[in-house]
Amino acid sequence: MDRNLRHNVIKRLQTELPRGAPFDLATLEQFGVSPQLASHYAASAWLVRLAQGVYAFPNDAFDAYSAQTYLQQHVSGLHLGGKSALVLQGVRHNLNSREKLVLWGGVRFTLPTWFTERFPARYVHARLFDWQPDNALAGQTLATPPGLPEGLRVAVPERAILELLYEVGVKQSLEEARNLFDGLRSPRKDLLGQLLACCTSVKAVRLFLAWARETHVIDADDLLARYPVRTGSDKRWMSRLADGTLLSLNPHG
Repeated sequence: MDRNLRHNVIKRLQTELPRGAPFDLATLEQFGVSPQLASHYAASAWLVRLAQGVYAFPNDAFDAYSAQTYLQQHVSGLHLGGKSALVLQGVRHNLNSREKLVLWGGVRFTLPTWFTERFPARYVHARLFDWQPDNALAGQTLATPPGLPEGLRVAVPERAILELLYEVGVKQSLEEARNLFDGLRSPRKDLLGQLLACCTSVKAVRLFLAWARETHVIDADDLLARYPVRTGSDKRWMSRLADGTLLSLNPHG
């Protein structure tokens, strides 16, 4: 490819590719850019190589949400979850501007260095919900809050609170989890009932029911009467948390 044609192609990329987000070789190939040509553009400082097969424009500052939208194309079920999802939707407590983003996904995955160097983050892969093939909840409980990039997947508060409770005693302190739980406002009962019926974590389910009874944020007895909530056995659930706290939970909160 001669010099003028290469220049025309990069001009087209600059004009037609959305700014503020990474892009991969599959996207570049749509513009006739081969892996070899992409390497040439990177060597000539027309593009920046973030990782193998991942590029961005020089001096193009992209935010965590645009970068996450890119990752979503490559990681099944990837979404902003747990505490991060709650904070983004107004449920917060002593917010730290350098708080790690909590990303969840449906497969084992290691966040790329180019992402974590820019945005402190961690990734959680756990089978927290037993999604049945005919159950649309997996998709219905991910949404894009107003004002964020189109297509950004964020757990709705009802799902995010169970993700948060799953991490209590591991990556999440019991005290902060309770403070965030106290910030819940008008959760959707039917959606919570369906999620609790799918939730595989006895700790998360029982902790939710216990705190629901204490805060009256929702009628726990009504949930138990209307949905097959997975509370485990009839025995008390007990566990020693990382900070030494003994967590003891009744079957029905």
